[in-house]
Amino acid sequence: MVFTECAFIVGLFLPGDSLLFAAGVVLAQHHHEHQAWWLSLVASLVAVAGNQTGYVIGAKTGHHVIARRGGRVLTAERLDKARRFLDERGFLAIVIARWVPWVRTLAPLVAGAARMDARRFALATSVGALAWVPILVLAGYYAAGLLDQLPWLKTAAVIASIAFFAVGTGWGIWRYRQELRKPAEEVSLTE
Repeated sequence: MVFTECAFIVGLFLPGDSLLFAAGVVLAQHHHEHQAWWLSLVASLVAVAGNQTGYVIGAKTGHHVIARRGGRVLTAERLDKARRFLDERGFLAIVIARWVPWVRTLAPLVAGAARMDARRFALATSVGALAWVPILVLAGYYAAGLLDQLPWLKTAAVIASIAFFAVGTGWGIWRYRQELRKPAEEVSLTE
């Protein structure tokens, strides 16, 4: 799921943050600390591979996939603004994008479509993944003890997670379908 969320536009409605945190909690329930660290490493590599795949897709076909005529979010004008932004602040933007669910999925596609420097993108996405994945997995692992000590918090966390998954996924699918109903816009990017 982490690879799909980072590589493909359908990842817009996948719960990567919650999945990584939950994986840490599950590992804590079985007292597998070393596996939490291994999962952090492997999932970081998978996240980098996913973003690299998204970048290549964006570079090859991203402007056809991303820019929608009459779209509210995905337009040629916004793609052009994204290109200028990535030229100025691209490294930090790609690192921070890991922490924002929709942006995490779109950033590699937009960076590829906007022709962000490939080496700069690879370094930024690696730094972002090495911060994002271990923090979530290990926070889930080490926070699991707190959830056991406060039963009401465990119940509230389960209810909030289910609500977040259901509402977030439903809203994400609806917005994705709304944007993709609009025709693709021809975009010509100059080097």
